[in-house]
Amino acid sequence: MLLEAVYHRPKQNWSYAYDKQTVHLRIRTKKNDCIKVEAIAGDKYAWAFTMKSMEMRVFAQDSLYDYWETTVVPPFRRLRYAFRLTDASNGEQLIFIESGFIKELPEDPKNFFEYPFINPVDVFEPPAWVKDAVFYQIFPERFANGDPSLNPANVEKWGGKPTPSNFFGGDLQGVLDHLDYIAELGVNAIYFTPVFEATTNHKYDTHDYLKVDPHFGTNEKLKELVAACHERGIRVLLDAVFNHSGRTFPPFVDAQKNGKDSKYASWFHVREWPLQVVDRVPSYETFAFEPLMPKLNTENPEVKEYLLQVARYWIEEVGIDGWRLDVANEVDHQFWREFRQVVKGVNPEAYILGEIWHDSIMWLQGDQFDAVMNYPFTNAVLDFFGHQTLSAQSFADAIGKQLAAYPQQVTETAFNLLDSHDTPRLLTICEDNEAAMKLAALFQLTYPGTPCIYYGDEIGLNGAGDPDCRKCMIWESEKQNQELLSFYKQVIALRHSYKALRSSDISFLHTGAQETDGTLVYERRDGDERLLIALNARKQASKLELANSSGSSWTKLLTEGGAEHANDQAANALSLSLPGFSFIVLKCEN
Repeated sequence: MLLEAVYHRPKQNWSYAYDKQTVHLRIRTKKNDCIKVEAIAGDKYAWAFTMKSMEMRVFAQDSLYDYWETTVVPPFRRLRYAFRLTDASNGEQLIFIESGFIKELPEDPKNFFEYPFINPVDVFEPPAWVKDAVFYQIFPERFANGDPSLNPANVEKWGGKPTPSNFFGGDLQGVLDHLDYIAELGVNAIYFTPVFEATTNHKYDTHDYLKVDPHFGTNEKLKELVAACHERGIRVLLDAVFNHSGRTFPPFVDAQKNGKDSKYASWFHVREWPLQVVDRVPSYETFAFEPLMPKLNTENPEVKEYLLQVARYWIEEVGIDGWRLDVANEVDHQFWREFRQVVKGVNPEAYILGEIWHDSIMWLQGDQFDAVMNYPFTNAVLDFFGHQTLSAQSFADAIGKQLAAYPQQVTETAFNLLDSHDTPRLLTICEDNEAAMKLAALFQLTYPGTPCIYYGDEIGLNGAGDPDCRKCMIWESEKQNQELLSFYKQVIALRHSYKALRSSDISFLHTGAQETDGTLVYERRDGDERLLIALNARKQASKLELANSSGSSWTKLLTEGGAEHANDQAANALSLSLPGFSFIVLKCEN
């Protein structure tokens, strides 16, 4: 047993309260090193009559490690615990406690790990509705032009080539006009990129945080849109740009004019006055050296008061269901803690989503965000299905590592996207291979967490990186890819129909053994409900035979590309035929 590979520490993703009664315990060991791991747990003040041993299961794997997990319900909300590890090679056992490894279980657990107490206020509980949500991201300027009277003076013809600075007249009325389309797609949540007054087409350079951009409509029109969404069971998430403002933000204009004598001088991070750009480097902190986006000082009490007023206003007055937070990792943690208290104080069910592109455990402890944009997931899916630079086994390893990185409730509400206004479109990443794109979307929509579809993907919109990924939506049905649209509707409906597809339980039953073998089989489970998804993400056809020791009968729910299955109850086997770029979704009948 490789002891250096064994890892555990209390709290974070290793020992956490899943709800007000339950603690999840996890431990890491070298892959295939242990044949068995048990958690030995009990109350520290009543060890003798509360101590019990529980077998743990491998809930995730990556290329190096096994991740084991078990669920404990402490009788008095307190827990002391240790782990008994059984070596796979020789059956020897070791006890792992906080002070290290020992050979025998002691009577006194004083040196064990400890979960001190389940304090209800500390339990991380993201909004329950998010687990059942399918999001649709809308870039308002490019979705639909519903009110031409709002058009900018330099508006261009709908459907033209996007540039960093041009306008096509998309607005809130355009979204209202197409809500039935969105609802028929099966979407029940919308994430809007910024809608507040700004000078650019993307609106990430805010001028007025309390006013809808006049090219999009009015505050009243947004309220009408939110109400119409709610009537259809659709939640609404707005984009908040609190890391930085725009160049026309009145406090920044004042600071430019009056320098260090401005009453807003401390609203920004200024290294040297006056505010200027020398050799392309501003004398003040900005977003990515962009002089038109000065970074806000969120430690300043006045800035904090203003932004928290904004956070409260749109929930109270317009009824939005949460916030997506731009460049969230560059804002101080204390601001986000106070932000959460304000938002949850207005609406405990509001969804707080941070834009973070890397490991985010420090923002996901229950005191800041409910979720982050899950780019590690995004990258793994795109590398396997789109770029085809990952083997099936490496893909499964990447997913296993991701599952182990966060508590279960984080996985259940993670924001799983495949493309956005910041990236090339999914179809382009897949080199216009529609079959590969479908497989990526299938995995996204049958994976734990909250999927988000970027507007237009479902009808075949393609595009390279910004600004090409921000094309105008196509509304003429004859120009839309209707077969692709039907596929999205079917898979979204499948997700809504089966709780197993919205649970956190996922097991990889098969991964292609060779680098060129793109076959993947995984099971999704919730209680007695079991679904199996088999796919082939490469050109070469494949035939698989899986052990079916329970003698279960599997029936087809959805298939594409000629995939077939056969039950052999006598041999306790399930046979799968997977042509190139095909899939099949099966349901267990017993």
